[in-house]
Amino acid sequence: MEKELRKSKVLTYAGAFIAILIGSGFATGQELLQFFAAYGLKGLIGVLVSFVLFAFVGVEFVTYGHKYHLENPNDIYKKIAGDKVGKFYDYFSVFFLFLSYTVMIAGAQATLVQQYNAPKFVGGIILGIVVIATVVFGLSTIVDIIGKIGPVIVVLALLVGGISISKNFGNLSQSLELIKTLNANKEIIKASEIGFLPAALTYVGFNMIWLAAFCAKVGDEAENFNEARKGQILGAVGFSAAIFVMAIAIILSIGKLYNSQIPSLVLADEINRVFGTIFSLTIILGIYTSAVPLLWTPVARFRKEGTKEFKSLTIILGIAGMIIGLSIEFDLLVKYVYVINGYLGLILLAIMIYKSFKRKEIEKY
Repeated sequence: MEKELRKSKVLTYAGAFIAILIGSGFATGQELLQFFAAYGLKGLIGVLVSFVLFAFVGVEFVTYGHKYHLENPNDIYKKIAGDKVGKFYDYFSVFFLFLSYTVMIAGAQATLVQQYNAPKFVGGIILGIVVIATVVFGLSTIVDIIGKIGPVIVVLALLVGGISISKNFGNLSQSLELIKTLNANKEIIKASEIGFLPAALTYVGFNMIWLAAFCAKVGDEAENFNEARKGQILGAVGFSAAIFVMAIAIILSIGKLYNSQIPSLVLADEINRVFGTIFSLTIILGIYTSAVPLLWTPVARFRKEGTKEFKSLTIILGIAGMIIGLSIEFDLLVKYVYVINGYLGLILLAIMIYKSFKRKEIEKY
């Protein structure tokens, strides 16, 4: 007999899904600028494509975790793509997630520099120390923490985006023309020079590597699988809605923020300086919620959670990531780390879609 669906648990799973994806790229607006707003209104079509694919991969990952009860969450790649290809993605994901953790460090550094004129290394060092300390507590604690932070960040992002849109909607035609000019002069960083669709697809491609092992673990440990499944769908809805609103807001204010490291702070400061300060703290929380599982997953791949070896490796990788993240500019890390790895993620997505259709065909008979 299936357990009663608990709405609070569904919201927690949705919040965790959102919080993992929010990270420095979304919370700062840098991802939204490069992957969506830089393409004008076509970028909004990309947001809708991303939503459908996020819902699909989220449900698939928790399904694999629930079905196979993987001792090592990274074994999900072998279940999806077979032993040889899965082994490649296993090691590739560990390396990519570690690089993504370095992007979080760079994002925290850029946020504190832009908003508070803080010394260059302060933000990254503080984030790294807090993340390392959190990972040591283990995944169950992480889910509880980030599952509550995620929805708060989405609500505030919707608020910032909504107010900004209402103030600047009259600038739409002017902003779209400016985007064309900026693109023609190559003054705006874009995720893909080919077009909005490859950008949207690679956005899902790199984000799904973030989600895979974490969601598999959620599916494995969920007391009620239906709660976990619905949580992934609700998370995709909330995350995509926030992307959509913020992308429109960035388009409307493109002239003020196209060359900013932290575009969302420009929007928040434009509303009110005090609100901008509050939102900067929200950005830091968003970076934190992604940085934690991004560090946890590579460590958990090689050491059993809770052991002394796990804690030691957490400290070593955490510090190494801090050094890298403090050495490279944030917007460059977003472009090269995310886009390159996004294309590799797309191959895994294609395999998942094929296997899903094949499974449904078998279930018909």
